[in-house]
Amino acid sequence: MMKKKILIASFDLAIGGVERSLIGLLNSIDYSRYDVDLMLFKHEGEFLPLLPEGPRLLNEIAEYTTFRKSIKQVMQQRAFPILFSRVFARCAGALHGRLSGSAEPGYYIIQYGWKFALPYLPKLKGEYDTAISFLWPHYFVAEKVKAKKKIGWIHTDYSTISVNQAEEAKMWEQMDHLVAVSEGCKDSFLSVFPHFQDRMEVIENILTPEFIYEQARVSDLPKLTKHANETILVTVGRLSHAKGIDDAVKACRKIVDQGYQVKWYVVGYGPLENELKRLIDELTLHEHFILLGKQTNPYPFIKACDIYVQPSRYEGKAVTVREAQILEKPVLITDFPTSKSQLEDGVDGVIIRQGVEGIAEGIIQLINNHQKVASLRENIKNRSYGNAKEVEKLYELIEMA
Repeated sequence: MMKKKILIASFDLAIGGVERSLIGLLNSIDYSRYDVDLMLFKHEGEFLPLLPEGPRLLNEIAEYTTFRKSIKQVMQQRAFPILFSRVFARCAGALHGRLSGSAEPGYYIIQYGWKFALPYLPKLKGEYDTAISFLWPHYFVAEKVKAKKKIGWIHTDYSTISVNQAEEAKMWEQMDHLVAVSEGCKDSFLSVFPHFQDRMEVIENILTPEFIYEQARVSDLPKLTKHANETILVTVGRLSHAKGIDDAVKACRKIVDQGYQVKWYVVGYGPLENELKRLIDELTLHEHFILLGKQTNPYPFIKACDIYVQPSRYEGKAVTVREAQILEKPVLITDFPTSKSQLEDGVDGVIIRQGVEGIAEGIIQLINNHQKVASLRENIKNRSYGNAKEVEKLYELIEMA
């Protein structure tokens, strides 16, 4: 029996939750059943060495590498049609963002960047039984790939992002199946596009506990110092508005002002790094709030913490929360719209109010409640957070007539 041909497409393998999720999926696929081609627009990223042997990595295509390059780099590449598309997209996106009152016009800019560039992007050669677009926007698989079946992944809380919904609906219309990474993600998407209800499936990010345990034992990373009566907090995430790290810094100041000895370590990088450094300076928190920067392996840091904190404004499905639970850590998350699909409040984690006051109050309450911390640890220890069988749901979609 001939194996079905599958294409999985994404941007690159830079450090991020979506990229870790992609590695988890690639490690779980049964390659005796499927021939899998992997299309990365740019062969870069700290997770590239983690690629398993199963998929065949396709060669880069010059035009698609531009989506991971600055406008200056695109100009140096002399890809002038795409350059003009990017410039027009930036103008159109900024204008649309202002007209809609969006605080984050970046989604418009990305959306228009693809839309305007489509006429200048080549089609992928060959034909597939199933083509999977793993990271939004899905124009490549929608417009440039020939496949009998197309699947688009949803990793974010769709109710929080600003896009041209009419254009977006046309893109999603070309997908036979839409996969959300959590029930909350699915519900938020359907609140915007209810007519796609019949195409929706939920497949959680695939995590392998054995891999996380192994990575957590790595000993050549900087150690987190801890003094007597000190609580170590850790957050892993992109330094962006969505992750709420600015609220975390301000909450840390309130916690310290109330006499609590805490060190809050943040693993990650992103556009707000300089702004956060200024805020840490302004609040004189150098000894208490430490940015660890880009780390390929966050697990030893999570393993070293007393409490894992996710102070996000919104999330699709935070991979790091499940990873912290696998490492048996008490977890605090803010009440972003999809939070209830992350954990069972009060049982294997705690959901606290968003914002500076809520974060500070939630952390202080947990620091003071040793019995609650012990209960959370015990409940987490008795639960299984591995979900390799989620890949069976993908097989069902692939095999569906």
